[in-house]
Amino acid sequence: MFTATTDAFTTHPLGEVDNRATYMSFGLAYVLGHGAAAISKGASPLLALPGWLPMMLLGTGLAVGTVYATIAATRAQRVASESEALSGKLLGASWVSAFTALFLAITGLAYTLDMPDLQSMLWPTGSGLVVGLIYLGEGAVRRNLLHYGLGTWLALISTAALFLGTPGLFWVLAIAGGGGYAVATVLEPRRLTARARHAQSPSGMTRKVM
Repeated sequence: MFTATTDAFTTHPLGEVDNRATYMSFGLAYVLGHGAAAISKGASPLLALPGWLPMMLLGTGLAVGTVYATIAATRAQRVASESEALSGKLLGASWVSAFTALFLAITGLAYTLDMPDLQSMLWPTGSGLVVGLIYLGEGAVRRNLLHYGLGTWLALISTAALFLGTPGLFWVLAIAGGGGYAVATVLEPRRLTARARHAQSPSGMTRKVM
C-alpha cells in the first residue's frame, strides 16, 4: 500500500530531501486512518468498524512515512556541511521531544479533568498541530517553501477542526489534511527541479562556493 517511488531517496543538489515518499505515506495515513474514524464514530456512524482499525491505519502510515523521512534525511546529510548536518539532527530529535510533550499534555489534561474521552479529540488534532509546527521549522531551516506551506496548512486545519467535535474533526483531517499532502506530493518534483536548476546556474554556484 505504501510504495515509494524509485528515486525517493536520491540525494539532490545541496543535500535536498525528496519528500514524496513521506508525503504519500502520511497522506494515505490521514485519508485511511482519519477517514475510517470519520465514518465509524459519532452518534450515527455510517459504518460499523472495529475500534482499533482507524488507529492501526493511521499509525501504520505515519510509521512508514517516518522511516522514509529518516532515510532520506540521513542520505542528504552525507553531502551537507557540518552546520547543516547538525541542524538536521536537531530537527530529527525535535520529533521525539514534541510528541513526548504532547503525550504528557494530553494525558495530564484527561487525568486532571477526569475526561478520558478527551484524548479521542486531542490526539488526532494535537498530532496534526505538532507535525505542522515541526514542518514549519524544517521548512524555515531548509528554505523549503513547500514544506513550510504544508506545515502552516496542517497546523491551522488541525486546530480549527476542534470546533467541529466528533466525527467532524476526522472529516476535516481526512479531507483537508490528506488533500494537503496530495498537493505537496504533486508539487515536490517541481520544487526539486527548480532547486537543481538554481544550483547549476552561475549565481547558485557562486553562492555555494562562497
